[in-house]
Amino acid sequence: MTAPVFSTLGCRLNAYETEAMREMAEAAGLSGAVVVNTCAVTAEAVRKARQEIRRLARENPGAPVIVTGCAAQTEPDTFAAMPEVTRVIGNHEKMQPETWQGLRAPDLIGDTEKIRVDDIMSVRETAGHLIDGFGRHRAYVQVQNGCDHRCTFCIIPYGRGNSRSVPAGVVVEQIKRLVGRGFNEVVLTGVDLTSWGADLPGTPRLGDLVMRILRLVPDLPRLRISSIDSIEADENLMLAIASEPRLMPHLHLSLQAGDDMILKRMKRRHLRDDAIRFCEDARRLRPDIVFGADIIAGFPTETDAMFENSVRLVGDCGLTFLHVFPFSARKGTPAARMPAVKGPVIRDRAARLREAGEAALRRHLDGQVGRTHRVLTEGPRLGRTEQFTEVAFASDQPEGALMDLRIAGHDGARLVA
Repeated sequence: MTAPVFSTLGCRLNAYETEAMREMAEAAGLSGAVVVNTCAVTAEAVRKARQEIRRLARENPGAPVIVTGCAAQTEPDTFAAMPEVTRVIGNHEKMQPETWQGLRAPDLIGDTEKIRVDDIMSVRETAGHLIDGFGRHRAYVQVQNGCDHRCTFCIIPYGRGNSRSVPAGVVVEQIKRLVGRGFNEVVLTGVDLTSWGADLPGTPRLGDLVMRILRLVPDLPRLRISSIDSIEADENLMLAIASEPRLMPHLHLSLQAGDDMILKRMKRRHLRDDAIRFCEDARRLRPDIVFGADIIAGFPTETDAMFENSVRLVGDCGLTFLHVFPFSARKGTPAARMPAVKGPVIRDRAARLREAGEAALRRHLDGQVGRTHRVLTEGPRLGRTEQFTEVAFASDQPEGALMDLRIAGHDGARLVA
């Protein structure tokens, strides 16, 4: 029996779901198959998915190829038309054990319906899947899926469906289990994390979940939250930032732009000053906090002056880690019908934003030299500080340990201890 080959493209949530699929596939006895978990966030992501499918088909001749994930959900016919593909499975279907039980050979061979993708918008619940985490250092826990918002550039709601939350009790029990297995850090993950709880009885907020986890799992050394929409940060989340040292001082913000007109055309719910104010408030509550952010370069109608506002946002918010996305039109979204910025201009703007991000990271790294940080080791020679800054070690260290290390310098991209 040959274990299935899994390939993950895209976000951390996809990586989490791949681990859940791996466990379900193995429990179902699926063997000798290739499974590609795709991303749809940009047209480039879809192109890379097709490229990855062809590569894996070449490397695994004769193996059935199962394609799932957001791109499979939004463009099932695209992948079904590929001669290498045996089945296309939707985002909801991929998380059901019965799907994998029904994919065992010889069922994968023959005239069975190639596409199994239902209406993701009809899904009203999401399950908390118990997985063992990634490696031996950090565990990810899915607490939310889907998104109720309709940003004009984004295809993801059509791949993930509407927002739905994992109940707090299920989340807490999973984290207790992970801590019992020796994990020193847990990351809460989702598509639109700050919308957690809106569909649950009593409409709790993300801050309520964070405070509950920290109260009920006292042995958890480190809790992290992944990307958030800062305009939705609630009172208890801010309280946790201020008062809970086990909540790590690093937030990744979904900002997307620094110009008010572009933000309105994106159909975002915050303005430039809202983002700056949030960062100032959070830094006042937790002086050691650092921020990452997503910013899109070359959104339709973006002028030079509008772009400069995004560049200045890096300094005005005090950002440290920048994820830059050159605008990529997604068919079916309103932004795809807006007047486009020329490709070379988009590429130049993305390069400038990356330069601003690299300079911001160097400033952060300069400020850490000589300090002592509690570092979670991710491998023999690599770990991360409380602020999620990478640290390289001069000698091998045990994986998954928390160690107090003095920072001796940096190489421009990571700290050296």
